[in-house]
Amino acid sequence: MAQDAAPAAKAQPTVSAPAAPAAATPAAAKDAGPGNPDEGGWVPMTPTPGKGMPKPAGIDVQQQYSPVGRMAYPFHVAMMWIMGIICVFVAALLLWVMIRYRAGRNPVPSKTTHNTMLEVVWTLLPVLILVGIAIPSIKLLAKQYESPPKDAITIKATGYQWYWDYTYPDNGVEVVSKMLNVPGEPEINAGTRYDGTKPWDGPNHLEVDNRLVVPVGVPLRIQTTGADVIHSFAVPSLWFKLDAIPGRLNERMLQIDEPGVYYGQCSELCGAKHGFMPIAIEAVPMDKWRQWVALQGGHMKKTGGSDASAQPADAAAAPEATPSDKPAEGAAPVAPVTPTPATTA
Repeated sequence: MAQDAAPAAKAQPTVSAPAAPAAATPAAAKDAGPGNPDEGGWVPMTPTPGKGMPKPAGIDVQQQYSPVGRMAYPFHVAMMWIMGIICVFVAALLLWVMIRYRAGRNPVPSKTTHNTMLEVVWTLLPVLILVGIAIPSIKLLAKQYESPPKDAITIKATGYQWYWDYTYPDNGVEVVSKMLNVPGEPEINAGTRYDGTKPWDGPNHLEVDNRLVVPVGVPLRIQTTGADVIHSFAVPSLWFKLDAIPGRLNERMLQIDEPGVYYGQCSELCGAKHGFMPIAIEAVPMDKWRQWVALQGGHMKKTGGSDASAQPADAAAAPEATPSDKPAEGAAPVAPVTPTPATTA
């Protein structure tokens, strides 16, 4: 059933107007999904508990699985230590001043107004601390906004109230992703199944009917836009957050280091169901991703490597001139024929 539905999704043109995906019914979104494993379709990956998702009673940021995240996490830890040391130092200094220079201990207050050494220290020390913070901070900022290479896989995430539409423009694939309904709670998305009904379902309020499937270990060009209001595409375990603004196309590079399922949520208040707009990214090896694209009725973009061309082989060879098209050796060049304008009687 899913394999029959995939070509239908391909036949539809890429979304150029915000209203197009909004017309998709929940049933159509479900048919455009991973497929039925019983019919030889795609079998989604089972999430690893604690990986790419929040942990119970967690107090730290999630473990990172992207190059940017692995670079940012040590900086985050260093900043926490710097802030903690400064807070303790200032609190201890205030406490010492209150005790040491209280009125009972100093009936005759000091009239000292300046201390050159002290003023130099409390001016230079904060400057040096800020410079030490600025250098790695600027490096991290530059790393986060590196331009993706030309052969990066392009994925456009469009935010709607309240679901995501994922388009792979180079592969001819489009997927609508909605949160699974939670058992025992009011139905959020009519026609969407309930969480826990499949063995690969992850945490409730984070699992979706159709995940964003991407290859692992390769650069991805993530583009975001909003169809109605401002949304934000955020996945904490990948150190990735990019606003989706109507009328604007934002872009950032993302690379995932390990296979797995990584969860996020819309991080911009976008209306009544803002809390029911999760993101689920399934990162798989390249061969598995190609299998998923084929099951969706898509194709591989030709990048000069081993990927199949999006065009038929005979069409790709069409620009080559045949021997009959070439003038014979030694023959005089033929002058181009100038069309004569038609005359009217």
